[in-house]
Amino acid sequence: MDITDFTAELLAFGEPTHFEPAFARIRNDLFARLAGHGFRAIALETDRVAALDGEFSHGFGELEANRQLLAWLREYNEAAAEPLTFHGFDAPTEMFSAPSPRTYLEHAGDYLGLDVDIAALTGDDERWSRPEAILDPAESPGASPEARELRVIADDLLMTLDARVEPAAHVARIHAIAGLDLLRYHAASARPGDRDTRIARLAGVRAVIMARNLLDIHASQPGRTLVFAHNAHLGSGAGAIVASRLGDRYAFIAGSLGHSEALGLGEPAADTCEGHLQRDTDGWQLTAEIPAGHTREDADYRYAPLTRELLDSADAVLHIA
Repeated sequence: MDITDFTAELLAFGEPTHFEPAFARIRNDLFARLAGHGFRAIALETDRVAALDGEFSHGFGELEANRQLLAWLREYNEAAAEPLTFHGFDAPTEMFSAPSPRTYLEHAGDYLGLDVDIAALTGDDERWSRPEAILDPAESPGASPEARELRVIADDLLMTLDARVEPAAHVARIHAIAGLDLLRYHAASARPGDRDTRIARLAGVRAVIMARNLLDIHASQPGRTLVFAHNAHLGSGAGAIVASRLGDRYAFIAGSLGHSEALGLGEPAADTCEGHLQRDTDGWQLTAEIPAGHTREDADYRYAPLTRELLDSADAVLHIA
């Protein structure tokens, strides 16, 4: 099977781990091929606002393949009749923290000339960004009267920007969306519940944010888009939401891994999904034949093995031996 066989407008390539660099290297090679087949953009699991300036969240800027991707895009666009664009589709959050919405809303407000002191409503940025604001509902500012007032302001900003058509308004709109999404995320963190309930709730909010960003990129971006993120986001979570809206205009390629020195991961057992793929793979292969087998049990938290639920959502599998 060849990557150019896919006809989807959003083609999602998942990785089962963020710790094996081979996936990002192969992603770069695939996107270079797809650029000649109607693909005009690539969207990664990184903060959407940061990506506007070619930057990454989650520490992904340290990955050599990501730096190489941006360098290749710059070189390609110097001579391209139709330039390629780089997007992030994640929220500006980290594992146990989320920033203040202040800078995002101020950017949008300044663009529109809004005469509102947003900083007076947000207060000290640290009260939003410290881990306690996410881990302890009582420490979260997300349910405060000021936060509720900020959500009304953010909604008005977004409504006004949605009516503007100039290119600069699009950038301001992305900032306004990020600010509003952060207020929603902080509001969710302020709701009580046990640890597992709260983690699941915040993961659900993040999935909705990622899906809405992907759908927004799809609606505003000419041509087709390659999406790259963890399997968990693209096969379920955000991917399931996007697939429900786009149908066969969304396709998901699940990433699979045999062994990895970077992870200390040995050969998969022969009766696992990865084991079946490993037998027929020299280097890597892309196949539409979804493997059967047991779920792998020899990996630590850094590798998410193939499961039947994940494979049921996949249109193909890319296995790296």
